[in-house]
Amino acid sequence: MFLAGVGADPAELKQPGDFATEVDLTIEAHLRQMLTQFTGIPVLGEEAGGSYNHEAVWIVDPIDGTANYAAGNPMCSILISLVVDDRPVAAVTSMPLLHRRVTAFEGSPVMVNGRAMKPLSEVDQLVAQVGFSSVASQQRSQFPSLLRQGLLSELAETYLRPRITGSVGVDLAFAAQGIFGGAVSFSPHVWDNAAGVMLVRAAGGVVTDIEGNDWTPSSVGVVAGTARAHAAIMSTMDAILNS
Repeated sequence: MFLAGVGADPAELKQPGDFATEVDLTIEAHLRQMLTQFTGIPVLGEEAGGSYNHEAVWIVDPIDGTANYAAGNPMCSILISLVVDDRPVAAVTSMPLLHRRVTAFEGSPVMVNGRAMKPLSEVDQLVAQVGFSSVASQQRSQFPSLLRQGLLSELAETYLRPRITGSVGVDLAFAAQGIFGGAVSFSPHVWDNAAGVMLVRAAGGVVTDIEGNDWTPSSVGVVAGTARAHAAIMSTMDAILNS
């Protein structure tokens, strides 16, 4: 479904600058049906909603990076995670246009196309990239565009090299693989963040919210990556937020 629909036109405008395609809706409906049928666990999805269940819930983002997907940009993904007792315990980030599926479950390493990756503690990065999915913000955002642009500029002065992908899911999956040293998400939505949080944790990385607190499904944003990258991002973040 994902590959067949690349380049799909917007079908549903959610708010200015944010839209869904028919493929978003179709993939989510399919996943919702299959996950419910096989597990009996409720589903919370970006497009059709649902109720968050603290005991167990599937979290689905059928296409993360929809604007990229509609433009044929390969930086887009399908995000699925299982959250039990408010903690992600399994995750899939599928990036069909990159021919890459990144998975993990509690106690496992990060796996790419079924092959185990080495932990982030074994990744040597004298110069690393940091995923920064967007510098634009919606109206009334807690993190306005000027703040994001300031952070981007300050991060460029560290050993980290910012990369704007347009997809939180791709950023966090790249951080879990060691492609990026770290990633920053300003999204308040659990469907954007939960799968990537699970992947980075499985890789042995550091994961917090924007303020440095433990990440929970109700957190706003994510800072994740190697211990060194996380420290550099948080130090820069603190300077920007408190200036």
